[in-house]
Amino acid sequence: TAAVNLSCIWHNLEYMDCTWHPGANASSDTNYTLFYWFDGLKNEKKCSNYSMHQGISRCSFSLSFPKVSNTYPTIRFLIRDDSEEIRPMCASKNPTTLVKPATPKRVTLSKINGGIHVEWSESDTFPEDCLFYEVEYHNGDLDTTHKITVKDNAVSIPSTDPNSKYTFKVRAKPELECYSSELSSDWSEEMSIGEKMDSVFCFVLIITIPLIVAVSTIILLFYLKRLKILILPPIPDPREILKRMFGEQNEDSQVSRKL
Repeated sequence: TAAVNLSCIWHNLEYMDCTWHPGANASSDTNYTLFYWFDGLKNEKKCSNYSMHQGISRCSFSLSFPKVSNTYPTIRFLIRDDSEEIRPMCASKNPTTLVKPATPKRVTLSKINGGIHVEWSESDTFPEDCLFYEVEYHNGDLDTTHKITVKDNAVSIPSTDPNSKYTFKVRAKPELECYSSELSSDWSEEMSIGEKMDSVFCFVLIITIPLIVAVSTIILLFYLKRLKILILPPIPDPREILKRMFGEQNEDSQVSRKL
């Protein structure tokens, strides 16, 4: 009947978010309550921000320590129900193993000296030098993805293709010297810079441009021929003129004889 699978994440050194499953033999109306305490607290504290989704219980509570602190006390948890039929569940966790940084915000891209400069806002909850960042980017014309690891909140990518579109995203990770956590932040929203010519548009251009040139050439030749006729009309053939004249005279003489 005891709660099982307790999992907690310390988000951005600001609040702890814990989830657990009900015991296999617990009744559906079991009302679990989470308590926590650590060295420095006079009394245990009760978590009150509860929610449930698909049978999984969740509770969040504020948790922060001074930034100058190099060590963090072990946090102890107790999950129980008021009913004596529900066994309590106890657990202890090292908070440094639960740290998950917030997603980097305000990611900006700019073109500088033929390259791309990427910058994002720093976290104001982590001690200095306790975070590093992974920057992932790809060229829209290629399928290859590049990843760069940096300590600062900015990086420059030199010698980029000015005619290609580049897409970037950033995430933060705790330094092992500060925290034992292997959790990364969520990736930031993808940001793009540059323009990539659409493949369909390119295909349409390849088909349309020669067609336009061919039609334009035919129309131009037609008008040039008409213009040539207007400027330089054809000179009549003298033989045709004489033939026509004598032919008309013969017809007139034949008519006169009949009369």
